[in-house]
Amino acid sequence: MKKQYLLLKIFICFSWITFFQNKAGAQQTVVDSSLLDRMAALEKKVAEKRSGEDHFMVAGLTTIGFSSYKTTNTLNGASVVSKANSFPDANHYEFSPMFLWRHGKNFLLEFEPSFNNNGLSVNWADVSWFAAPGLIFRAGYFVLPYGSYAKRLAAGWINKLATDPIGIAGMTPTDYGIEAEGGFHLGDMKMNYDIALTNGSQLHPDGTLTSGNITDNNNNKTVTGRVGLLPFPNSSLEVGVSGMFGKVGTPGSATQNAKGNSYAFDLNYVKNFNPVLLNIKAQYNIQNIDNVNYISPVDTTQTYTFDNHTIASFAQCSLRPVNVNSFIKNIEVAGRYTMYNTPANSTFGSDQHAVTVGLSYWLNWRTVFKVTYESYTGNSTASKDLGAFTGKTSTNTLFVQFSIQL
Repeated sequence: MKKQYLLLKIFICFSWITFFQNKAGAQQTVVDSSLLDRMAALEKKVAEKRSGEDHFMVAGLTTIGFSSYKTTNTLNGASVVSKANSFPDANHYEFSPMFLWRHGKNFLLEFEPSFNNNGLSVNWADVSWFAAPGLIFRAGYFVLPYGSYAKRLAAGWINKLATDPIGIAGMTPTDYGIEAEGGFHLGDMKMNYDIALTNGSQLHPDGTLTSGNITDNNNNKTVTGRVGLLPFPNSSLEVGVSGMFGKVGTPGSATQNAKGNSYAFDLNYVKNFNPVLLNIKAQYNIQNIDNVNYISPVDTTQTYTFDNHTIASFAQCSLRPVNVNSFIKNIEVAGRYTMYNTPANSTFGSDQHAVTVGLSYWLNWRTVFKVTYESYTGNSTASKDLGAFTGKTSTNTLFVQFSIQL
């Protein structure tokens, strides 16, 4: 996962909010349930590190839990039921320290290794240059600015539920390249931007994509960008639109001319309706890959094709009674609906839906204990001729999860 960068990202966003507030006068900013507490602690930590030119800090997060599930797969009229439970909820476990090295006021190196899926990986490895107010240049290995979920909301100590919305984070690549981001004021409104130039994703022989390749498979680079608009002076609403465009085919192969065009639309709304804080998140992803001929997995002398079109979306709402004087103010309830539709007549086509509900107890602004229940249904739309059809799968899962950021 690519999560710890959120620590710095949130601090930068908060700095911009503060800048705009000062410029606009006495406007009231509405932020996430415990964001102000998080920022206050982070500012204090940063202030303690200000002496000298070089500063080194180690932060990090971990998410651990337990899951118990029952799965029913129905294929050709026959059903197979399986049950299992496991520590530490392998799909969501991670231990990710983050190393931050700042030189002077303008340069920051960040590196976040992660132990997850029973192995080591890297979430972030980049250098940032704070060139001017509202302008940051970045180079290295980082999460692309496609939608808002992967960059802002995916960390276990921020996510209101134990799981990620299916398909959403997976459609946001981490890649090698350069990036520029920042924000500015538009009267009472605010706007932010984020644009990256990277190696780009690569098309596999089955029509799926892979990303994060240090060697590009072609001479074309992928452009990814997001623009966010906060139309209200109190910043309670943000709407964003993203695009990702580039060639994904490999020269000399049957897919050499294939291009990918993706779009995403996201919404964040946080409003205090005393005594309850309402928090709404949503995102809609669209991915199109040019149609090409693929080699059949059942007869390599034959080819097949399909409409390589993928859609993923989610809508989430959470409520927290922040303005009451009891332990109830630490409780947050959340619900989410997710849809993920992958190409029909391919080897991986499916029509997936999930309903997720959860209860969180915030021990403090960066420590949360969650109980989540998720009901998932997946109907295979994969090709029967290619032997890929898997029928209908239903899974009901109970998650118990603890997450902390230090």
